[in-house]
Amino acid sequence: MIPSSLRQRWLVIMLAGATLVSATLGIRQVFGLFLQPISVELGTGFQLFSLAIAVQNLVWGLSSPLFGAAADRYGPWRVAAIGALLYGGGLFLMASYVTEAGIFMGQILIGLGLGSAGISIAIGAVARAAPPEKRSLAMGLVTSFGSFGQFALVPVTQILMVTGGWQFALLMLSVIMASMVAVAMGLRTPAGSARPIEGPDLTIGAALQQAVRSRDYILLTVGFFVCGLQLVFITTHLPTYLQDAGLSPNISSWALALIGLFNIIGAFICGWLGGVVSKKKSLATVYLLRGITIAAFILIPPTPVTALLFGACMGLLWLGTIPLTSGLIVVFFGPRYLSMLYGLVFLSHQIGSFVGAWLGGIWYDWFGNYEAMWWLNAAAGLFAFAVNWAIREPRPMAAAA
Repeated sequence: MIPSSLRQRWLVIMLAGATLVSATLGIRQVFGLFLQPISVELGTGFQLFSLAIAVQNLVWGLSSPLFGAAADRYGPWRVAAIGALLYGGGLFLMASYVTEAGIFMGQILIGLGLGSAGISIAIGAVARAAPPEKRSLAMGLVTSFGSFGQFALVPVTQILMVTGGWQFALLMLSVIMASMVAVAMGLRTPAGSARPIEGPDLTIGAALQQAVRSRDYILLTVGFFVCGLQLVFITTHLPTYLQDAGLSPNISSWALALIGLFNIIGAFICGWLGGVVSKKKSLATVYLLRGITIAAFILIPPTPVTALLFGACMGLLWLGTIPLTSGLIVVFFGPRYLSMLYGLVFLSHQIGSFVGAWLGGIWYDWFGNYEAMWWLNAAAGLFAFAVNWAIREPRPMAAAA
């Protein structure tokens, strides 16, 4: 018998997770707006700040399994509260200590904050609290509502930069992130009201062994590399690409904002699809459509209309991979250690993010354009489609009586 308190509590946990994701991912998406002003301030090429963002993504990925294991054992709210402070501290450091070391240390703290207060912690908390029949939809809703942060914070950050400068904008973002400590408390499950967890009763070590020996888990992990490559390349380098084409910074910020707005729809649809049709086929199709969208975008000369359309189309495909990927992990292993096992898959995502951010900066400094990088991202979408289509998807585990 499931306690009546948890029947209501999972909705609170879902809303808290969505708010946390909205702040952590929303702020993370604005760093492309800082690429030019910070590079000019430091007197460096784009590759230095690109490398700092790449390091942030790598730290995020490396720390996610560790923080995920801690959340699975000690509770997600404690880990998320610490993460909010780390994230806010990183933003404050970047604004107040304007040197190469300050930028790198700030991005490292932000990476730790994303690993401890980001999507993997929120998804794990929601997956354990939500009823099995509503789990995929709930994870999609967390991702979907979380996208509001990108839609709201990108144009707000642009306004803050215009009115007060880039340092002022970072300080305001640090205040927003520090306030998420209170939101993290919403992930707490009252003592004695835990939902029975279906699936095999494995230890952390046994779950890890089972995962690394699973062909399908490895395929899922390889495919998620492409997700990181595409997302971080676009958020970091799209503003510069559009400005080089003669478009105003406002178009760049609104293109990124539209990604967030339309991702609200796309993530919800993907979460819903994960509960009614094949998760692996839905996931593979998302990657295929991404590759086609990127190829179409670079074949057409950039205009304000095509830039905004690209943002809208990519938004529909942006974070829909998250509920589908995490849903497949639950199907493979159950929800008990989802934060940790998703964190391991997410490490692959962040290695791809590192490559996308840094390689984009290096290529631009060497050749003065992004053409080859765009084609690399389009081809990677087709590769991820093939990899995910090859996954053998088992039937979902039966819910506990």
